[in-house]
Amino acid sequence: MASTDLLITPVSSKADLKAFVDLPWRLYANDPNWVPPLKSEVYGLLTPGKNPFFDHAEAQYFLARRGNKVVGRISAHFDKLALAQPVEQGMGPGTGNFGLFEAEDAETGAALITAAEGWLKAKGMTRVLGPISLSIWEEPGLLIQGHDHPPTVMMGHNSAAYQPMVEGAGYQPVKQLKTYELDITKNFPPLIERIVASGEKSARITIRKVDKSKFDQEAAIILGILNDAWGKNWGFVPITDAEVAFTGKKLKPLVFEDLIMIAELEGEPVAFMMTLPDLNEALKPLNGSLFPFGWIKLLRWLRKPQVRTMRVPLMGVVQRLQSTRMASQLAFMMIEYIRRNALAHYSATRGEIGWVLDDNQGMNAIADAIESRVNKIYQVYEKTL
Repeated sequence: MASTDLLITPVSSKADLKAFVDLPWRLYANDPNWVPPLKSEVYGLLTPGKNPFFDHAEAQYFLARRGNKVVGRISAHFDKLALAQPVEQGMGPGTGNFGLFEAEDAETGAALITAAEGWLKAKGMTRVLGPISLSIWEEPGLLIQGHDHPPTVMMGHNSAAYQPMVEGAGYQPVKQLKTYELDITKNFPPLIERIVASGEKSARITIRKVDKSKFDQEAAIILGILNDAWGKNWGFVPITDAEVAFTGKKLKPLVFEDLIMIAELEGEPVAFMMTLPDLNEALKPLNGSLFPFGWIKLLRWLRKPQVRTMRVPLMGVVQRLQSTRMASQLAFMMIEYIRRNALAHYSATRGEIGWVLDDNQGMNAIADAIESRVNKIYQVYEKTL
């Protein structure tokens, strides 16, 4: 098909936005490992006034068409909080992003990326970091390894064909985000068991479940630890109170007290580990809609999930303890307690930890120590405009 038949236009109407949301259902119709998201959630993500990301960000969506057929989509966006971050941490002044990238073929992919770059350049951006869809806290990176099995809750999935498209547009790898999987039916190695047992004897250490009846207070504790623990990490962007409330509302049905642990040292909260039952196992049969009967199935599942996989999306230890034996001990204790609960109460057999930055030596060492293995890699790219 000649390139003159390809038209890239900004999303400017409700019909355009619907086409933008609907496209993956056609592109991934024959991909057994794609998990359809709830369309209501996608609309919430993309809509200013609903997603508080837009309180400090700007975005433009683009569609690619050949005739009346939509053949691709992309977002161009920048986060004002990210622009204020130190350059050495990956973001910083002049850094915009592309994301939500889907393309039927290489020609379409190239044209969409060019359109996103043009919009970002017109907004004063001098560098592109992507794909990031939309916030760094949502779905960062392009899946380059692990296309052969479905993603877990809140993880992305994309065609393997996208890697050469992005690299062909002049993008260079800048950071890898890894996920680890492990068989949680097996006890951890003897050394780890001894470390956990030693911690259990210490009067200084308390590992406790969260109290869902104090959801806001517990969320504030976790956020405080998270901002301290991750504050110097590559790609870090502060989370606003509005974003915490927005995310908390979405995640609250997935919060089970015995799957989220807070570690206290001499009474002070210093670490946490959040684990979620893999909602994707319940979502996949719904094909993106809760109607007519999907909501009944989902509510039934949420009452007491019985799942194969548990995902650890977030884990943190305050900076003053990082790179210490205490940090590792607290991490191993929280992992072990949640492993036991996942087995006993949710029938889980598999755990997934991620994503983990490729240069996060402490977390990668912990993953190795519990004999997990890398199962997915997401690549973040950069390009100077």
